Amino acid sequence: MASWNSIPLEITYQVVGWIAFVSWTFGSYPQLILNFRRKSVVGLSFDFVVLNLTKHTSYLIYNASLYFSSTIQKQYYEKYGYDEMIPVAANDVAFSTHAVLITLIVLFQILIHDRGSQKVSRIAIAIVIAVWLFAAVCFFIALPRHSWLWLTSIFNSIQVFMTVVKYIPQVRLVTALSRLCSLFEEMLKVLNLLSMLMDAI
Repeated sequence: MASWNSIPLEITYQVVGWIAFVSWTFGSYPQLILNFRRKSVVGLSFDFVVLNLTKHTSYLIYNASLYFSSTIQKQYYEKYGYDEMIPVAANDVAFSTHAVLITLIVLFQILIHDRGSQKVSRIAIAIVIAVWLFAAVCFFIALPRHSWLWLTSIFNSIQVFMTVVKYIPQVRLVTALSRLCSLFEEMLKVLNLLSMLMDAI
């Protein structure tokens, strides 16, 4: 199992990772508070929320699998070498877990607050169904040979795909989105990029 060759680098990596987590955490609450105060979710793209749930759920599966499963970790080392580090840290698991919970709360707000005439589009529903059917097919492909690392990478690919797809409806309908949330999300992207660069050193 690989380990950090530099304690300062390891500390910096951990600090940057947790700063990214805290940034996204604080950035996700303004929308919840806005919805609660207005008792309305009019202006929020329901497609965005539904697609976001699939994105964060697939990312959680990827992170939790690599972080907690010794079987998947073993397959990772066998493929990439025992001198490589697992590319998932505790803050990654915390981030994706929190993201799923927050998105579920937003979905609950959509159910109980004023929605106006808005609803989830058929396209968004079709995308979500197609993605999870694809994931199910991949599971049954991986099952006979226990190709769990491959399956885990599929979920990572899904979250990347959903990251792109989820912003398409939101571009058209953004009146209820908090600008602060967007600012924190951009900060998170920069911090995550920095973490990946440090992880590659």
